[in-house]
Amino acid sequence: MKKRFKEEQIIVILKLQEKGMKVSEIVRKYNVSEQTFYRWKSKYGGMEVSDAKRLKRLEDENRRLKQLVADLTLDNHSLKWVIEKNS
Repeated sequence: MKKRFKEEQIIVILKLQEKGMKVSEIVRKYNVSEQTFYRWKSKYGGMEVSDAKRLKRLEDENRRLKQLVADLTLDNHSLKWVIEKNS
């Protein structure tokens, strides 16, 4: 599923509410549901754009590290299986 809004855009939208704009006006203007707005607020509320970029980098790094651990675990199990079979 393609995202319609980048993290930086979401933070700008959330700032509108902090400046006093009503949630109903915001969701109508940007064509998102209130549920989506409040999900964004729980994830990005109080963040600055630099914080969102850092969060994105950390999430990417975490994803890569999880993949690396999965690959190494698979290699480890494969090697153990080969050793047991040759014994």
